[in-house]
Amino acid sequence: MIIRKIEIKDSEKFLNMLKQLDNETTNMMWEPGERKTTIEEMDSNINNICNSKSLRLVAEDKGDIIGFLSSERGFAKKISHRAYIVIGILRDYRGKKIGVNLFEELQKWALENRITRLELTVMEHNEGAIKLYEKMGFKKEGLKENSLIVDGKYVAEYYMGKII
Repeated sequence: MIIRKIEIKDSEKFLNMLKQLDNETTNMMWEPGERKTTIEEMDSNINNICNSKSLRLVAEDKGDIIGFLSSERGFAKKISHRAYIVIGILRDYRGKKIGVNLFEELQKWALENRITRLELTVMEHNEGAIKLYEKMGFKKEGLKENSLIVDGKYVAEYYMGKII
């Protein structure tokens, strides 16, 4: 298994992995069939990430992309010290330290790029993800009530943050 920065050549495999995640879990933003992104749009998205001060890592196993971590750096000077994190790992690869490895690479990048605050949101019932985030040093900072509608029900999300 390899953790590396995403490249334009990854567009189709990355998009397919995202669509698989959409079908495997309700803990990500998109519902099955809702993602309409084309390969060309993904090419543009990846190109923008690669040419920005943000980061997208992929976890690759035997040539397949099986997970990712995106870190979007604050766009304005006042928030340029922080980054918002999104992570997803395919079901068959969870519990194999891939999330830990992605966060370790994120930590290196953050230190090299003067990022001093990492932040994310997570559904309050997603105990596996919360456990990983706490293991990686994140703390719950607040609760967003009725933040999402999942399967017709309101779901709250925790704000979580980590100071580096």
